Amino acid sequence: MEKSRTSSSVLVEPVYSSVVALLIIVMACVELCDAVTVVDVYRLVQYDIGGVPFGSRLAALNHHAGSSFLSSSPAADLSRTVLILPVRELNLTFITEYIGQKKPLGGLLLLLPPIFSPQNIETEDGAAEYSAKDLLKEVLNELERLLVHANIPYPVYFGFEDEHVSTVLADIKKNDATGQPATATTGGYKLVVAAPEPRKIASPTIINIQGWLPGLRADGDSSQLPTIAVVASYDTFGAAPALSVGSDSNGSGVVALLEIARLFSMLYSNPKTRGRYNLLFALTSGGPYNYNGTHKWLRSLDQRVRETIDYAICLNTVASSGDDLWIHVSKPPENAYIKQIFEGFSTVSEELGIKVGLKHKKINISNSRVAWEHEQFSRLRVTAATLSKLSVAPDLLESTGGLSDNRHFTDEASISRSVKLVSESLARHIYGQEGKNIDIFADGSSLSVNPSYIRTWLRFLSTTPRVAPFLSKNDPLIMALKKELADHTVEVNVQQEVLDGMFTFYDSTSGKLHIYQVASVTFDLLLLLVLGSYLITLFSFLVITTRGLDDLISIFRRPTSRKAKTA
Repeated sequence: MEKSRTSSSVLVEPVYSSVVALLIIVMACVELCDAVTVVDVYRLVQYDIGGVPFGSRLAALNHHAGSSFLSSSPAADLSRTVLILPVRELNLTFITEYIGQKKPLGGLLLLLPPIFSPQNIETEDGAAEYSAKDLLKEVLNELERLLVHANIPYPVYFGFEDEHVSTVLADIKKNDATGQPATATTGGYKLVVAAPEPRKIASPTIINIQGWLPGLRADGDSSQLPTIAVVASYDTFGAAPALSVGSDSNGSGVVALLEIARLFSMLYSNPKTRGRYNLLFALTSGGPYNYNGTHKWLRSLDQRVRETIDYAICLNTVASSGDDLWIHVSKPPENAYIKQIFEGFSTVSEELGIKVGLKHKKINISNSRVAWEHEQFSRLRVTAATLSKLSVAPDLLESTGGLSDNRHFTDEASISRSVKLVSESLARHIYGQEGKNIDIFADGSSLSVNPSYIRTWLRFLSTTPRVAPFLSKNDPLIMALKKELADHTVEVNVQQEVLDGMFTFYDSTSGKLHIYQVASVTFDLLLLLVLGSYLITLFSFLVITTRGLDDLISIFRRPTSRKAKTA
């Protein structure tokens, strides 16, 4: 009998181990089935200003999905739910309530129409579609303003509508409509983004690039000539750093600067047409952060060079969709230098059919806030102006390349017109031709504005996120800008500085969203019951066929006590 019991134990142990292992595997896999789809998502920016937190403070996501239908149930607990909200159907009041009242939420996934994807650069649409785009743009601008200036304690991601996500969302809405939102009990869909805890970016840098076109002087010493500076800030800021391409703000300014540099490089390549002015071109960083890069670049310039600057023209958001542009200045309009600049631009603008207005805004020395890039020059007593389609200076971290600022809302023809305006105005000033009806950069000539060049660079910048803290000195964007400036200017320098310490940024700007279809607990229990019954039946059959019925019964029989054996 003892031998029989030993044989049974030998048989039971491997079978029992296999059963346990199989049950563990089944229980681990039964909740999450195969991923329905995997999509790219982009996290809401996370940053601090002076230690005050803003943006989304978490990155990892692992909750069941819900839809905006839940907003009709005030008592619904959304602390373990990720709401999927298409921007097309967005209820801003609903979002504002949850964020403003700090209601618990597991997470937020905002679906953007494909037109807002930086990779979607097709622009051939009808008037009705453009009208719809404009409405979506307004909604998106309001949403971005809300999210960027709020402290949100849960993950917020942006994604793009596609066929797979739309199918999933339709199922979620259907389930929510029945009053059975997805939970561990009812099943549904689960959204998972596996991301580590966001970390601070140590010593974020800003990188400035400058190049010269030396003028012609009789004694050969161009350092004694007056200088005109053309400046544009190239970096961006938006609700999602990985989507912040800023086609207009300030991609249009960068493209305009590069084309102006190209045009004047052809003029200055011939000693007979080289002007008696030095031209200084600067692509600055830190624009959204009080033009911090411009401030540090100017401070690093040799004082003697700074003193030679006759005036500076800063280009900011120059792809005007209408016929209006504005020249913003800090000195009063009666100032002789300001008057000369404005009159020069006004004369050319009339010939081009553009209306250029003048906006004067005094600098408040006691306030560190800088509204326009030219104000950094003005604080050092250098005459400067900003050319922009914006009539009013935007607030801090606004209109700096957000989600809706992409290729679809940026007009190439407007950039070409702005280039012609600036180039012609500068050339007439350099060659003493103010007030004369001449066309130095005439269309069709070798010095005409090149629409193909503008289109190529606009397309590149419209697909390249440019948030300064996430760019290194060897970033492909920096290298491309440096190379292009070097092709048209000399003495190209790259300056790297640390961003102002009051701004702190965090990594983890994008990730992969896995959408799983999850079975309900009832289904899980039923599956486990069926599987368990099958395994018990299989086990009993194996024992009976190999050892007999008595051995099977002996497995479940209570073992004889030690006292009974002794007796």
